[in-house]
Amino acid sequence: MKLRIKGDSLRLRLTQGEVKQFADGGEVEERTHFGAGTDLVYRLKRDSGANALGASSAGTEIEVRVPTAMARQWCDTDLEGLAATQTVAPGVELRIAVEKDYACLTVREGEDESDNYPHPAAGTGQNC
Repeated sequence: MKLRIKGDSLRLRLTQGEVKQFADGGEVEERTHFGAGTDLVYRLKRDSGANALGASSAGTEIEVRVPTAMARQWCDTDLEGLAATQTVAPGVELRIAVEKDYACLTVREGEDESDNYPHPAAGTGQNC
């Protein structure tokens, strides 16, 4: 699972195996080690009590919650992604996206994309 943060935007991208893990177990988690016992943990979690896609953070953990019905629809169909906007303070909104990770059309050295979804434009001559 990849995490991308830019300003007030948070995006998670999952491979085919991670989407299956999420569908089967309701959770996918990654950890980035910074040493000295400080890890950044980011997690996607199915939440039967949630009404909308939402995110929270506590210390060095980020959690994105997906309502159960929304999670099932995303996992079981060709739906590419989920998106929502969450008000986090007056006049401040966090944009949240959860997406299926597509293989790039141009091979990048050192990246294993064998579990990524096939890119929809593969074979069309278009670029990433």
